[in-house]
Amino acid sequence: MKQVRVRSARADDANFLAWLLLTAGRAHVKRGIWEVLLDGPEDQCLSFLKRLAVTEIPHLFHYSCYLVAEIDDRPVAGLGGYNPTALGYSEVQKAIPGVLKALGGQVAGQLMPGESKRILQCVPADIEGAWIVDSVATLPEFRRKGLVNRLLEEILKKGRRQGFRLSQINLYIGNTPALRAYEKQGFRILDEKRDPYFETQIGSPGMVRLWRRL
Repeated sequence: MKQVRVRSARADDANFLAWLLLTAGRAHVKRGIWEVLLDGPEDQCLSFLKRLAVTEIPHLFHYSCYLVAEIDDRPVAGLGGYNPTALGYSEVQKAIPGVLKALGGQVAGQLMPGESKRILQCVPADIEGAWIVDSVATLPEFRRKGLVNRLLEEILKKGRRQGFRLSQINLYIGNTPALRAYEKQGFRILDEKRDPYFETQIGSPGMVRLWRRL
């Protein structure tokens, strides 16, 4: 494989980050979490995520939280890492109205409060004081080449530099390949959170919470 460069994501990576977020949200399930939350076709979801990645307000889905692996100046894999106290879901909520306004109502579901709340209730709580790793994905032709391991090593170093001593990552129950990749990096299962409504909408019984020391 050609030489791989890992770098911080930039605003001009917005198209790739939109794909990354959508793909990570799909994982192995029948319908990804973004498609459920937005209740729209793929092109509308991508438009929403592209704008979400470059809002003025930083948050966990903002490009500044991401690392990308590139080959020949082409992003081929990426993931996010963030401080949930400063860049968590409350900051996303502040950024979303501007995204929806810019899109002019193009997203069908408009992140319906009732449905979003029911789905997000199954997302595991943040471990106090943990650096959160999120939204991991690789282009199909570059999978199983060690890129995720390299990105995980770098994002954990980033968390360590910021003073974190624990890290957390969540995944869908049943996503065995991802679980094995994270276990290779020292993550261990802490607990699971299951919900019948989540399973009906997403196609997975719920989510697993993993942790490790940094």
